Amino acid sequence: MRSNNPVLSKPDTWQVPAQTQAYPGQTYAQPGAYPPPGYGDPNAAQFAPAPVTTDRMTIEDVLTKSAVTIGTLAAVAVLTFLFLPPQFLFPAMIVGAIGSFVPVLFVSFRRTVNPAFVLAYAAIEGVFIGAVSALYEGMWNGIVPAALAGTVFAAAATLGAYKFFRIKVTSKFRKMVIIGTMAYAGLLLVNFVLSFFGLAFITAGTMTVWALLFSAIGIGLAVFNLIMDFDYIEQGIAMGAPASESWRGAFGLTVTLVWLYVELLRLLSYFRN
Repeated sequence: MRSNNPVLSKPDTWQVPAQTQAYPGQTYAQPGAYPPPGYGDPNAAQFAPAPVTTDRMTIEDVLTKSAVTIGTLAAVAVLTFLFLPPQFLFPAMIVGAIGSFVPVLFVSFRRTVNPAFVLAYAAIEGVFIGAVSALYEGMWNGIVPAALAGTVFAAAATLGAYKFFRIKVTSKFRKMVIIGTMAYAGLLLVNFVLSFFGLAFITAGTMTVWALLFSAIGIGLAVFNLIMDFDYIEQGIAMGAPASESWRGAFGLTVTLVWLYVELLRLLSYFRN
């Protein structure tokens, strides 16, 4: 089964080393090896290779690890939202946004996922989300529950559409979404730098045609990335991916849901003014 996912399509991505069949007392698999089959080597256990793992990625694993990751993020966000003094909210938002970028790199570019980096991302991003939510809630009372409800509804609707309409993620679709996401991230970075000089063209609470357009593009790209996350998980399960890849699936879902939530916060702020 060939996947459209460029990571999953690597020939050795989900490859499991074949085990050599051995008979009782046989410690060497190669013909003619010394000692011959049937003669035990007292040091064989010491130098024997590690047993091959047979754990596979399952939907239960993905759901469990997603709950742990999102739960960690939510817990830190709630603590930040409730107890961080107002004068520290903006610095915490900046530190959380920059600090979460480091574990993202470690998770994205390492072949084997380390759960510690996934949970570190969740904790640091929780500081960012808690600070952003507190700032928005302070300016527009009730906007955070509306954004949370919108995020849950959008994620559920996207999953329903993915399963009901059997959406296929082609290589062309994936390439377009990745390019669009990188371009949009660059746009937000430019807007952030311009904001220090009062020249930002995307500002929370200020409705303009450009602001609405970019917000619609951002939400659309977040939904497309959510579809790619669903496809990654589905393909990984179908191809017998290692159980550790469940952490990567949970990480991808968490990153995309955070992005979708922030985009909805900004969109709702336009209409609250």
